[in-house]
Amino acid sequence: MIDFSATGILSFHGIYSIFDLFLPGWLAYAATCGVLAFIVINAMVLSTALYVWFERRTIGRFQSRLGPNRWGPFGLLQPFADVIKLIVKEDTTPATADKIVFAISPIVLFAPTVLTIAVIPFGENTFLGRLNVGILFLIGVTSLNTIAVLAAGFASRNKYAMLGSMRGVAMLCSYEVPMALSLVGVVLIANSLSLYDIVQAQSVPFLLVQPLGFLVFMAAASAEMSRTPFDQIEAESELGAGYHTEYSGMKFAIFQLAEFMAPIVTSIIAVAIFFGGTRGFDPIPGQVWFVIKVVIVLFGLLWVRATWPRLRIDQIMAFAWKGLFALALINIFVIAIEVMLFQNGEGHISTRGMWTMAAVNWVITIAAIFVMTNVLGGRRLERPTPQPSPLANMYASSD
Repeated sequence: MIDFSATGILSFHGIYSIFDLFLPGWLAYAATCGVLAFIVINAMVLSTALYVWFERRTIGRFQSRLGPNRWGPFGLLQPFADVIKLIVKEDTTPATADKIVFAISPIVLFAPTVLTIAVIPFGENTFLGRLNVGILFLIGVTSLNTIAVLAAGFASRNKYAMLGSMRGVAMLCSYEVPMALSLVGVVLIANSLSLYDIVQAQSVPFLLVQPLGFLVFMAAASAEMSRTPFDQIEAESELGAGYHTEYSGMKFAIFQLAEFMAPIVTSIIAVAIFFGGTRGFDPIPGQVWFVIKVVIVLFGLLWVRATWPRLRIDQIMAFAWKGLFALALINIFVIAIEVMLFQNGEGHISTRGMWTMAAVNWVITIAAIFVMTNVLGGRRLERPTPQPSPLANMYASSD
């Protein structure tokens, strides 16, 4: 008799117990992995379709328009109509392109967004949720986007696509540094690289304990996703669409799927690291709390996209190295000092110590952001006082 109450019917052990009844051990293991991969990939694809509809409708409200409203009730079928349109479009490949690299680049960009879900602890017995190097896995897997962007532009044999991919790679590499540094404070407090241990260590959400690290992480993650205000690929100067200029049909659809799935994955990671994951209040199940937090973070990202102006490429690069990098280093040093003061002999920090750190860190965050905005902004960005031209009245009659 299989005890699903202990393992969960959708957990790895629950599914494996079913296949183990009539399959050899290795085949049961492979079948379980296949079933879980099928469930995760389809759940993420359907969630992305729903998110595309939600984003377009919400941005429509921000901009005083309706958004999708023709296909299905409230336009719910619009994402599926878009998929059908892309499927029937001609899938072209440039004659001079590196056809193998050209074909696999969309898959290389899409795969990391799904792989990251494997180590997210959605519950007590989530498979790989207890991976002891979960943070390193996330950083390593998400870095594959850089290779996909460069490969797509290089394989196209198009100078505009190549320039766009090089610009995208420069931005991705720049923002990976502060994003990785923003997670060091989390590791110091939790005393572990496992995402499960990080969730369990959040007696107080790390969003409150280290707000500076959270702000750096979300800003860097937005740049990694090419979301507003870092969406240089969609800027007016990039009329060639950047690295995927030569893509069409389903290859282009996979690029768009990865782009719109990225906010969901980023929100899931942020919830696990900074919002306490499945931690919440009874009697609501932890998984429901997890989904609620993900929706809140998604709406925050959407709000920024709908309201903030786009930055220039020089501003984007300067913000990474002069702004976020410095703030990430400040966060690391502050958290390291606080951990040394508040951590007990067993490597844990009490809830009271967490709240004390939160009070101190909010003051430091506000002060650091105030100083950084004044340093980066400076007087050179202030609007100068208009000076009348001496030639303005050159044709006026003299007295």
